[in-house]
Amino acid sequence: MDAGFVTAVVIGVFLLVTAWRGVVTVPQGMEYTVERFGKYRATFRPGFHWLVPYVDRIGRRLNMMEQVLDVPSQEVITKDNAMVGVDGVVFFQVLDAPKAAYEVHQLEYAILNLTMTNLRTVMGSMDLDELLSQRDHINIQLLHVVDGATTPWGIKVTRVEIKDIRPPNDLVESMARQMKAERDKRAQILEAEGLRQSAILKAEGERQAQILAAEGQKQEQILEAEGRREAAFRDAEARERQAQAEARATLMVSEAISKGDLQAINYFVANRYIDALGKIATSPNEKLVFMPLEAGNVLGALGGITELARKAAAGKA
Repeated sequence: MDAGFVTAVVIGVFLLVTAWRGVVTVPQGMEYTVERFGKYRATFRPGFHWLVPYVDRIGRRLNMMEQVLDVPSQEVITKDNAMVGVDGVVFFQVLDAPKAAYEVHQLEYAILNLTMTNLRTVMGSMDLDELLSQRDHINIQLLHVVDGATTPWGIKVTRVEIKDIRPPNDLVESMARQMKAERDKRAQILEAEGLRQSAILKAEGERQAQILAAEGQKQEQILEAEGRREAAFRDAEARERQAQAEARATLMVSEAISKGDLQAINYFVANRYIDALGKIATSPNEKLVFMPLEAGNVLGALGGITELARKAAAGKA
Protein backbone atom coordinates (compact mmCIF):
# COMPACT_ATOMS: atom_id res chain seq x y z
CA MET A 1 0.00 0.00 0.00
CA ASP A 2 1.28 3.42 -0.93
CA ALA A 3 2.51 5.48 2.07
CA GLY A 4 0.96 8.61 0.64
CA PHE A 5 -2.47 7.01 0.56
CA VAL A 6 -2.21 5.88 4.17
CA THR A 7 -1.14 9.34 5.23
CA ALA A 8 -4.10 10.87 3.40
CA VAL A 9 -6.48 8.44 5.08
CA VAL A 10 -5.02 9.22 8.50
CA ILE A 11 -5.25 12.92 7.88
CA GLY A 12 -8.86 12.55 6.68
CA VAL A 13 -9.87 10.59 9.75
CA PHE A 14 -8.15 13.14 11.98
CA LEU A 15 -10.02 15.98 10.29
CA LEU A 16 -13.34 14.17 10.64
CA VAL A 17 -12.73 13.51 14.33
CA THR A 18 -11.64 17.11 14.83
CA ALA A 19 -14.76 18.41 13.09
CA TRP A 20 -16.93 16.08 15.18
CA ARG A 21 -15.31 17.33 18.39
CA GLY A 22 -16.00 20.93 17.41
CA VAL A 23 -19.76 20.46 16.98
CA VAL A 24 -21.91 21.06 20.09
CA THR A 25 -25.70 20.77 20.33
CA VAL A 26 -27.33 22.16 23.50
CA PRO A 27 -30.81 20.75 24.32
CA GLN A 28 -33.75 22.91 25.47
CA GLY A 29 -33.65 23.79 29.17
CA MET A 30 -29.88 23.43 29.42
CA GLU A 31 -26.88 25.75 29.20
CA TYR A 32 -23.22 24.80 28.76
CA THR A 33 -20.19 26.77 29.86
CA VAL A 34 -17.19 26.83 27.49
CA GLU A 35 -13.61 26.88 28.82
CA ARG A 36 -10.47 27.68 26.88
CA PHE A 37 -7.40 26.21 28.46
CA GLY A 38 -9.38 25.83 31.71
CA LYS A 39 -10.71 29.42 31.81
CA TYR A 40 -14.36 30.37 31.28
CA ARG A 41 -14.89 31.85 27.82
CA ALA A 42 -18.61 31.71 26.89
CA THR A 43 -22.01 30.14 27.55
CA PHE A 44 -23.77 28.04 24.95
CA ARG A 45 -27.55 28.27 25.06
CA PRO A 46 -29.99 25.74 23.49
CA GLY A 47 -29.18 25.14 19.82
CA PHE A 48 -26.23 24.31 17.51
CA HIS A 49 -22.75 25.66 18.35
CA TRP A 50 -19.14 25.32 17.18
CA LEU A 51 -16.05 25.41 19.36
CA VAL A 52 -12.36 25.17 18.59
CA PRO A 53 -11.30 21.56 19.07
CA TYR A 54 -8.39 20.80 21.40
CA VAL A 55 -8.48 24.46 22.57
CA ASP A 56 -12.01 24.91 23.88
CA ARG A 57 -14.00 22.37 25.87
CA ILE A 58 -17.38 22.12 27.62
CA GLY A 59 -16.95 23.01 31.28
CA ARG A 60 -20.32 22.55 33.08
CA ARG A 61 -23.70 21.40 31.88
CA LEU A 62 -26.38 23.24 33.87
CA ASN A 63 -30.11 22.57 34.05
CA MET A 64 -31.94 25.91 33.75
CA MET A 65 -35.37 24.51 34.64
CA GLU A 66 -36.90 24.78 38.13
CA GLN A 67 -35.62 21.96 40.32
CA VAL A 68 -36.69 20.38 43.61
CA LEU A 69 -34.50 19.31 46.50
CA ASP A 70 -35.74 17.15 49.36
CA VAL A 71 -34.61 18.40 52.75
CA PRO A 72 -33.89 15.28 54.83
CA SER A 73 -35.54 14.85 58.22
CA GLN A 74 -33.71 16.37 61.16
CA GLU A 75 -34.31 16.97 64.85
CA VAL A 76 -34.96 20.54 65.99
CA ILE A 77 -35.12 21.81 69.58
CA THR A 78 -37.78 24.51 69.94
CA LYS A 79 -37.64 27.56 72.21
CA ASP A 80 -39.56 25.70 74.94
CA ASN A 81 -37.14 22.73 74.73
CA ALA A 82 -39.40 20.38 72.77
CA MET A 83 -37.71 17.98 70.35
CA VAL A 84 -39.49 17.77 66.99
CA GLY A 85 -38.66 16.10 63.68
CA VAL A 86 -38.84 18.27 60.55
CA ASP A 87 -38.41 17.73 56.83
CA GLY A 88 -39.20 19.85 53.77
CA VAL A 89 -38.55 20.67 50.12
CA VAL A 90 -36.75 23.50 48.30
CA PHE A 91 -37.64 24.76 44.81
CA PHE A 92 -34.90 26.66 42.96
CA GLN A 93 -33.94 27.72 39.45
CA VAL A 94 -30.57 28.63 37.90
CA LEU A 95 -30.67 32.12 36.39
CA ASP A 96 -26.96 32.76 35.74
CA ALA A 97 -25.09 29.70 34.49
CA PRO A 98 -21.49 31.03 34.93
CA LYS A 99 -22.13 32.02 38.56
CA ALA A 100 -23.85 28.73 39.35
CA ALA A 101 -20.91 26.88 37.78
CA TYR A 102 -17.98 28.81 39.25
CA GLU A 103 -19.18 30.69 42.37
CA VAL A 104 -20.00 27.62 44.48
CA HIS A 105 -18.83 24.03 44.55
CA GLN A 106 -21.53 21.36 44.48
CA LEU A 107 -24.47 23.72 44.09
CA GLU A 108 -27.24 21.39 45.23
CA TYR A 109 -25.28 20.25 48.29
CA ALA A 110 -24.68 23.89 49.26
CA ILE A 111 -28.36 24.80 48.88
CA LEU A 112 -29.39 21.78 50.93
CA ASN A 113 -27.05 22.50 53.82
CA LEU A 114 -27.92 26.21 53.83
CA THR A 115 -31.63 25.36 54.04
CA MET A 116 -31.14 22.85 56.86
CA THR A 117 -29.07 25.30 58.90
CA ASN A 118 -31.60 28.11 58.57
CA LEU A 119 -34.44 25.67 59.23
CA ARG A 120 -32.96 24.84 62.64
CA THR A 121 -32.31 28.53 63.34
CA VAL A 122 -35.82 29.73 62.47
CA MET A 123 -37.72 26.90 64.11
CA GLY A 124 -35.48 26.88 67.18
CA SER A 125 -36.52 30.47 67.94
CA MET A 126 -40.21 29.54 68.19
CA ASP A 127 -42.38 27.75 70.74
CA LEU A 128 -43.98 24.44 69.86
CA ASP A 129 -47.46 25.98 69.61
CA GLU A 130 -46.16 28.65 67.23
CA LEU A 131 -44.32 25.98 65.26
CA LEU A 132 -47.50 23.99 64.70
CA SER A 133 -49.78 26.96 63.99
CA GLN A 134 -47.51 29.27 61.94
CA ARG A 135 -46.19 27.02 59.21
CA ASP A 136 -46.81 29.64 56.50
CA HIS A 137 -44.82 32.18 58.50
CA ILE A 138 -41.92 29.71 58.78
CA ASN A 139 -42.01 29.07 55.02
CA ILE A 140 -41.91 32.78 54.21
CA GLN A 141 -39.08 33.47 56.65
CA LEU A 142 -37.01 30.56 55.35
CA LEU A 143 -37.57 31.62 51.75
CA HIS A 144 -36.40 35.15 52.50
CA VAL A 145 -33.23 33.98 54.26
CA VAL A 146 -32.22 31.22 51.82
CA ASP A 147 -32.99 33.24 48.69
CA GLY A 148 -30.93 36.14 49.96
CA ALA A 149 -27.98 33.89 50.77
CA THR A 150 -28.01 32.11 47.37
CA THR A 151 -28.35 35.22 45.18
CA PRO A 152 -24.52 35.44 44.59
CA TRP A 153 -24.63 31.88 43.24
CA GLY A 154 -26.80 32.94 40.30
CA ILE A 155 -29.89 31.02 41.40
CA LYS A 156 -33.41 31.95 42.52
CA VAL A 157 -35.02 30.05 45.38
CA THR A 158 -38.73 30.19 44.53
CA ARG A 159 -40.26 28.24 47.42
CA VAL A 160 -39.31 26.60 50.71
CA GLU A 161 -42.01 24.32 52.13
CA ILE A 162 -42.16 22.41 55.43
CA LYS A 163 -43.53 18.97 54.61
CA ASP A 164 -43.96 17.54 58.08
CA ILE A 165 -43.48 18.46 61.73
CA ARG A 166 -43.41 15.48 64.09
CA PRO A 167 -43.63 16.22 67.83
CA PRO A 168 -42.74 13.42 70.29
CA ASN A 169 -45.48 10.90 71.05
CA ASP A 170 -45.91 12.05 74.66
CA LEU A 171 -46.41 15.64 73.47
CA VAL A 172 -48.94 14.46 70.88
CA GLU A 173 -50.90 12.67 73.60
CA SER A 174 -50.72 15.72 75.88
CA MET A 175 -51.93 17.98 73.07
CA ALA A 176 -54.77 15.56 72.34
CA ARG A 177 -55.88 15.66 75.98
CA GLN A 178 -55.54 19.43 76.03
CA MET A 179 -57.58 19.74 72.84
CA LYS A 180 -60.28 17.45 74.25
CA ALA A 181 -60.43 19.48 77.47
CA GLU A 182 -60.65 22.69 75.48
CA ARG A 183 -63.47 21.31 73.36
CA ASP A 184 -65.34 20.11 76.46
CA LYS A 185 -64.90 23.56 77.97
CA ARG A 186 -66.26 25.25 74.84
CA ALA A 187 -69.21 22.82 74.80
CA GLN A 188 -70.03 23.61 78.43
CA ILE A 189 -69.74 27.33 77.76
CA LEU A 190 -72.05 27.06 74.75
CA GLU A 191 -74.54 24.99 76.76
CA ALA A 192 -74.50 27.52 79.62
CA GLU A 193 -74.89 30.35 77.14
CA GLY A 194 -77.87 28.57 75.59
CA LEU A 195 -79.52 28.11 78.99
CA ARG A 196 -78.85 31.75 79.80
CA GLN A 197 -80.39 32.93 76.54
CA SER A 198 -83.37 30.63 77.11
CA ALA A 199 -83.94 32.07 80.59
CA ILE A 200 -83.62 35.60 79.26
CA LEU A 201 -86.11 34.93 76.48
CA LYS A 202 -88.51 33.25 78.91
CA ALA A 203 -88.32 36.18 81.33
CA GLU A 204 -88.77 38.59 78.46
CA GLY A 205 -91.83 36.67 77.30
CA GLU A 206 -93.36 36.71 80.78
CA ARG A 207 -92.64 40.42 81.05
CA GLN A 208 -94.30 41.08 77.69
CA ALA A 209 -97.29 38.97 78.78
CA GLN A 210 -97.62 41.01 81.99
CA ILE A 211 -97.36 44.24 80.01
CA LEU A 212 -100.03 43.08 77.57
CA ALA A 213 -102.29 41.95 80.46
CA ALA A 214 -101.85 45.31 82.17
CA GLU A 215 -102.59 47.08 78.89
CA GLY A 216 -105.73 44.97 78.49
CA GLN A 217 -106.89 45.77 82.03
CA LYS A 218 -106.18 49.41 81.42
CA GLN A 219 -108.19 49.40 78.20
CA GLU A 220 -111.00 47.52 79.94
CA GLN A 221 -111.06 50.07 82.78
CA ILE A 222 -111.05 52.91 80.25
CA LEU A 223 -113.97 51.36 78.37
CA GLU A 224 -115.83 50.70 81.63
CA ALA A 225 -115.30 54.28 82.78
CA GLU A 226 -116.38 55.51 79.37
CA GLY A 227 -119.53 53.39 79.64
CA ARG A 228 -120.31 54.74 83.12
CA ARG A 229 -119.74 58.26 81.89
CA GLU A 230 -122.05 57.66 78.92
CA ALA A 231 -124.72 56.14 81.19
CA ALA A 232 -124.45 59.05 83.63
CA PHE A 233 -124.70 61.47 80.73
CA ARG A 234 -127.81 59.77 79.38
CA ASP A 235 -129.36 59.59 82.88
CA ALA A 236 -128.70 63.28 83.34
CA GLU A 237 -130.30 63.98 79.98
CA ALA A 238 -133.34 61.92 81.00
CA ARG A 239 -133.64 63.76 84.31
CA GLU A 240 -133.26 67.06 82.52
CA ARG A 241 -136.00 66.17 80.07
CA GLN A 242 -138.21 64.99 82.93
CA ALA A 243 -137.59 68.25 84.79
CA GLN A 244 -138.39 70.22 81.65
CA ALA A 245 -141.61 68.24 81.21
CA GLU A 246 -142.58 68.82 84.86
CA ALA A 247 -141.76 72.51 84.51
CA ARG A 248 -143.98 72.75 81.44
CA ALA A 249 -146.77 70.86 83.26
CA THR A 250 -146.45 73.13 86.29
CA LEU A 251 -146.58 76.17 84.03
CA MET A 252 -149.73 74.89 82.36
CA VAL A 253 -151.37 74.12 85.74
CA SER A 254 -150.40 77.53 87.06
CA GLU A 255 -151.94 79.20 84.03
CA ALA A 256 -155.08 77.10 84.46
CA ILE A 257 -155.35 78.01 88.18
CA SER A 258 -154.85 81.66 87.37
CA LYS A 259 -157.82 81.39 85.03
CA GLY A 260 -159.94 79.83 87.78
CA ASP A 261 -159.91 76.21 86.53
CA LEU A 262 -160.32 73.95 89.60
CA GLN A 263 -159.39 70.88 87.58
CA ALA A 264 -155.74 71.97 87.79
CA ILE A 265 -155.82 71.74 91.57
CA ASN A 266 -157.28 68.27 91.24
CA TYR A 267 -154.34 67.37 88.96
CA PHE A 268 -151.77 68.27 91.61
CA VAL A 269 -153.64 66.41 94.30
CA ALA A 270 -154.05 63.31 92.16
CA ASN A 271 -150.42 63.39 91.04
CA ARG A 272 -149.11 63.54 94.58
CA TYR A 273 -151.61 60.91 95.60
CA ILE A 274 -150.44 58.50 92.92
CA ASP A 275 -146.78 59.08 93.81
CA ALA A 276 -147.47 58.35 97.44
CA LEU A 277 -149.28 55.14 96.54
CA GLY A 278 -146.35 54.05 94.40
CA LYS A 279 -143.87 54.60 97.22
CA ILE A 280 -146.04 52.73 99.67
CA ALA A 281 -146.47 49.83 97.27
CA THR A 282 -142.72 49.50 96.57
CA SER A 283 -141.63 49.81 100.21
CA PRO A 284 -140.09 46.46 101.40
CA ASN A 285 -141.14 47.12 105.05
CA GLU A 286 -144.85 47.42 104.37
CA LYS A 287 -146.97 44.29 104.25
CA LEU A 288 -150.52 45.73 104.50
CA VAL A 289 -151.85 49.02 103.15
CA PHE A 290 -155.04 50.74 104.39
CA MET A 291 -156.62 53.23 102.03
CA PRO A 292 -159.12 55.44 103.90
CA LEU A 293 -160.29 57.38 100.93
CA GLU A 294 -163.33 57.82 98.76
CA ALA A 295 -163.13 56.29 95.35
CA GLY A 296 -165.28 59.00 93.84
CA ASN A 297 -162.83 61.76 94.79
CA VAL A 298 -159.99 59.85 93.22
CA LEU A 299 -161.91 59.33 90.03
CA GLY A 300 -162.86 63.00 90.04
CA ALA A 301 -159.25 63.98 90.34
CA LEU A 302 -158.33 61.67 87.48
CA GLY A 303 -161.12 63.19 85.44
CA GLY A 304 -159.74 66.64 86.14
CA ILE A 305 -156.39 65.55 84.82
CA THR A 306 -157.99 64.27 81.64
CA GLU A 307 -159.96 67.53 81.17
CA LEU A 308 -156.85 69.57 81.75
CA ALA A 309 -154.92 67.60 79.14
CA ARG A 310 -157.79 67.99 76.64
CA LYS A 311 -157.82 71.76 77.09
CA ALA A 312 -154.07 71.95 76.68
CA ALA A 313 -154.31 70.04 73.40
CA ALA A 314 -157.16 72.29 72.21
CA GLY A 315 -155.22 75.44 73.06
CA LYS A 316 -152.27 74.27 71.02
CA ALA A 317 -154.56 73.52 68.10
